[in-house]
Amino acid sequence: MDFFDVIKKRVSVREFLDKPVSRNDINRIIDAGRLAATARNEQPWRFVGIVDKSKVSALGRIVSPNGAFMVSAPAAIVVLSVETKYYLEDCSAATENILLAARALGIGSCWIAGDKKEYADKVVEFVGGGRDQRLVSVIAIGYPAKPETVRDKKPFDDLLRWL
Repeated sequence: MDFFDVIKKRVSVREFLDKPVSRNDINRIIDAGRLAATARNEQPWRFVGIVDKSKVSALGRIVSPNGAFMVSAPAAIVVLSVETKYYLEDCSAATENILLAARALGIGSCWIAGDKKEYADKVVEFVGGGRDQRLVSVIAIGYPAKPETVRDKKPFDDLLRWL
């Protein structure tokens, strides 16, 4: 799929088929996150891939109500960061790469907020993160259960101003 088509067709998926996502595809998706832009090339991200359905469901319960739908996802990716000045920017860039890579492979995803949420420390502990790590995002991964509908975006000309 053309890169710009991937961007235009990426949507948040919250209903998944009961079909596993291969570790190979998850590795490719996470590798796209690893290649994201990063301030001072610090690469502070740490990724946790989860394909055990019971663990994905347990994670969904931890991030409820925001991520209650995760209990139906066959996989998840958690993005953690070691402490650094630009952790949120760097790991958000990595998360966006993950979302786009999943879409390019025909796999659905949904970014569930993580940073500064009341459940952040519980997620870090659940996935075995270190005390020096903080949660940036939880991403549900799986094949969409129904056709994806792209929402209308604000018109380009309403958002751009040239100086």
